[in-house]
Amino acid sequence: MTADENDLYAADEDPYALALRPGREPVYLRLEDGRRIRMPVHRWHEQPTAADRTVLERCAGPVLDIGCGPGRMCRALLSRGVFAFGVDIAPRAVALTTVQGGLALCRSVFDRLPAERGWQTVLLIDGNVGIGGDPHSLLRRCGGLMAPAGRLVIEVDPDDTEELCTARFEDLQGHSGPPFPWALLGRRALRRAAEDLALSITDQWTSGHRSFLTLAHRKSEPTTTHEEGDLNEGHCGDRPGRGNSRDDPDGAA
Repeated sequence: MTADENDLYAADEDPYALALRPGREPVYLRLEDGRRIRMPVHRWHEQPTAADRTVLERCAGPVLDIGCGPGRMCRALLSRGVFAFGVDIAPRAVALTTVQGGLALCRSVFDRLPAERGWQTVLLIDGNVGIGGDPHSLLRRCGGLMAPAGRLVIEVDPDDTEELCTARFEDLQGHSGPPFPWALLGRRALRRAAEDLALSITDQWTSGHRSFLTLAHRKSEPTTTHEEGDLNEGHCGDRPGRGNSRDDPDGAA
């Protein structure tokens, strides 16, 4: 880590902000019922994994990455010649993205954003479908950010779940940040929400233990299903939920 990057974390005691520092100890999402979900912190800082690359391959620019964290997806897309821009409510996430060559803005997805209705691809990965604790409102907002022929790429929980909850970020010592609304959403629940909002699932696939879908404004395209197979993953706001791993450090949304 460079001296400039190290300065980004000075005197910040929030468990999520500290997790943005490479090499930090594990950070957990603590749900109100006591369950603890380990966040795949290492994945946020490393090169895109095999599962991440299945997302990158489906991105047409310009791309908006909601809850971009340290910006690995934005930087990977820019390196491929695809314009990508991140948004995150954590100032240190945005600072880290930009200091490493990415482009990002410190703002909530529910605030006014650049190029509304002009993004060809909008990303909600690493558990960020949970942002705000209201998937319908989040998906409706994303639909308003997409271009008419754009797509929304979402990582969903691999389990068939639908939970609206309150959560906190917590470290190994039990230090926790402020509570925030969150949601856990599996493929079936996502399908129901999309139907309510006149969004169509145009693609769905799995890569290892991670599960993804692509939504578009309703039209007559058939849905395709892919099994990306046993791809070997590398180790890798709105409070960005960088994956819902249930103590699996390579876990997904």
